[in-house]
Parts: sequence; C-alpha cells; structure tokens
Amino acid sequence: MVTWVSDELGGDYEQHTIALGDDPDGEGTIEATLVRRTPPETVEAAVLYVHGFSDYFFQTEMADFFTERGFAFYALDLRKCGRSRRPGQMGHYVSDLALYDRELDESLKIIRAETGGKPLLLSAHSTGGLILPLWLDRLNRRPGGSKGAGIAGLVLNSPWFDLQGKPWMRTIGTKAIEAIARVRPKDIIKLPPSDAYGTSLHVSAHGEWEFNTVYKPLNGFPVSYGWLTAVRRGQAQLHRGLDIGVPSLVLRSTKSKFASAYSPEVDDADAVLDVRQIARWAGCLGDATTVVPIEGARHDVFISKDEARKASYQAVDTWLRASRLLAT
Repeated sequence: MVTWVSDELGGDYEQHTIALGDDPDGEGTIEATLVRRTPPETVEAAVLYVHGFSDYFFQTEMADFFTERGFAFYALDLRKCGRSRRPGQMGHYVSDLALYDRELDESLKIIRAETGGKPLLLSAHSTGGLILPLWLDRLNRRPGGSKGAGIAGLVLNSPWFDLQGKPWMRTIGTKAIEAIARVRPKDIIKLPPSDAYGTSLHVSAHGEWEFNTVYKPLNGFPVSYGWLTAVRRGQAQLHRGLDIGVPSLVLRSTKSKFASAYSPEVDDADAVLDVRQIARWAGCLGDATTVVPIEGARHDVFISKDEARKASYQAVDTWLRASRLLAT
C-alpha cells in the first residue's frame, strides 16, 4: 500500500517513502522519497523528474508547467539525496549507478498504478541525466522494452555525459581515480573550492531561488573516488552507445563559464559542465534525439534567468506537441 504524507513544500505536495532495505554500500538502512503534486482533474499523462548531484526536487514552477498541461507530476529524491538522506550516510554516495534501478522501478510501478497506465514522460537534470538513460537502456532490454513499460519520452536538462576539465582527467586521471576507488572508495577527492553556481541561485546570495541548503549546499557535496568511478563507468557505457527505446529532448546552455567565485557571467552560462561535451555525446542515446541550445541558460536551465527559463519551457512545450505527447 502506498502511503502519502504532507511534503515540506507544503500546499499541493505530498511524499511517499520507498523502503530499500540494507545499503549494498554499507551505510545502514536506505530509503528513497517519491514526491507528487496534486494531479489535475483530467490526467493525460504523467512525468517523473530525477535531480542531479548536490541537488533534490524543489522546482515547483516545473511541476506547475506540467500540471497545467494535464500531466500528473512526480519527482524522486534518490537514496542518500535530499529528503532521503539519513544520519551517517555520505551524501549521494553510490558505488554503481545501476543500484538506482530499485527506486526507479518502484516509482514506475507506483505511478503506473495511480495514473491507470497513462504514458509516462521521464525528465532529469545533470547526473540524473546520466542515470535515467542508463536505466532506460536496461529497461529497453527487458521483455516489452521501454515503450512496453509505458515510457513515452525523455527530457534531459544539461545531462552529465562526460567529465569536464583537462583531457588527461578523462584518460590517466580516470584510471588513477579507479585505482584509489578499489581500496578507498569513500575517500574525498581534493578539488578546488567553488560556490559560484550555488550563490548565483540562492536568495541569500545573488539568486532568486529558495531551497534547502542542507539538501543542496551552496558549495556542493564532497566528491568521493568511489562515486566518481561509478559515474565514469556510466559515462563510458553511454559513449559506447545506448538504446533507450524512446525519443529524447536534450536542453543545454550555449556556453560554459567555470569560476571559483560568483560573477555576473555565471548567471547566463553553465557553470558546472562543458556544454560542448553534452553536444558531442547526445547522439549516443539511441532513438530520435532533439538537441536545443538555450541562449543565456544556467546549468539547470529551469532555474535560469527569466528569458532563458521561458525559452527552455517553450522548447519542452514545442517538443511535447511535435512528439504527440500533448495535443497540438
């Protein structure tokens, strides 16, 4: 039985805890949290959103966008992330991205039961934009495939398709990270500190968004060798080519701007990922892929400044209608 209780977002939002039992990575009992917005009177389809690293679901404007178009909206805080993190657990740590299949499969089951098997759109940001295609590729190889599971399409918002930074980080650097991960997976990688992106967003600094900075710290969570190795293995699988079985829309900024501290330039660029890498690897998803660069977009295109944000939502609306997920 699925039990829904009030969510911290209040109002129309509720949450359900998905019990996952003992953590394969040895951090006690783990859970995931499925959040839903009160659905519209007539449900035409459903959407499930998955966040990125150092992130969780708080973007109620996104939920409003889909609900206004007849979608039942759901979002998943993955194990050890956001609402789902428990005391003593390393934020976002997982040794294999395929472990997320458990909460994704369970969320799919719940949503299909609640919406009567209506078409389901998947949406994800950043690391979530790597996790979902890998899951879909595995799902597509099961009997019936992705479409048979009710999946109708995929919207990716600045997906993490490759490791940003110097070229050596993607070759010998990755091999060194993997070697350390084999013996000390939870050791933290020493990276230059930066709160440029976080402070560009939050109302306490230079931004306009309110969110829980325990769930989404302004300088991000520490990065461990084991977690990054899991990501690099997932990216390598993507680079070999996936077959997700459904059409996809990939949104990204037109430029990147990396900085250790805030400047106005961060407000209209991707301050986290290299957008050239997103453009390069988008074709590896399989099926029909539409890529739309958004001028002036941030790393999360849906919390960009007003003009870029509107352009992002318009791109989704246009794609949904072209894909016949919305009535024209």
